[in-house]
Amino acid sequence: MNRKVKFLAGGLVIVAALAYLVYAGVTQSVVYFVTPSELGAAPVAGKAYRLGGMVQPGTLVWDPKNLDLRFTLSDGQATVPVRHRGTPPDLFAESRGAVVEGTWSRDGYFQASTILAKHSEEYKAPHDASQKGFQELLKTLRSGEAKP
Repeated sequence: MNRKVKFLAGGLVIVAALAYLVYAGVTQSVVYFVTPSELGAAPVAGKAYRLGGMVQPGTLVWDPKNLDLRFTLSDGQATVPVRHRGTPPDLFAESRGAVVEGTWSRDGYFQASTILAKHSEEYKAPHDASQKGFQELLKTLRSGEAKP
């Protein structure tokens, strides 16, 4: 074989190896977004999901001693029990939207590794002393001025 053919064959092997590595990396890191209805239709144990829904009122159980958090997410049609080990985000509460990342357990619950609390996209700073949060805002602003 001449030198040109060997060079092309080596280049093709390298390109094929790189293509395989990219494909394998992408397929292993894909996390599908599902609703409780979609997850309930065909759950696959051990598969990574991103599950979104509303935290049902009365289902939030937080044990700060063991860092155990349990709640139920709903999309209005189906519900999914969720368990998480760790502290919940500050904006996380009942009757609020949440997105959790994790895997479906063979025991019939979603094991969350991450909780993302949804919040309003609209922010209005309190301008009147009678509005909730006005005094806290002033304290924050004044404490910020004191720092060098």
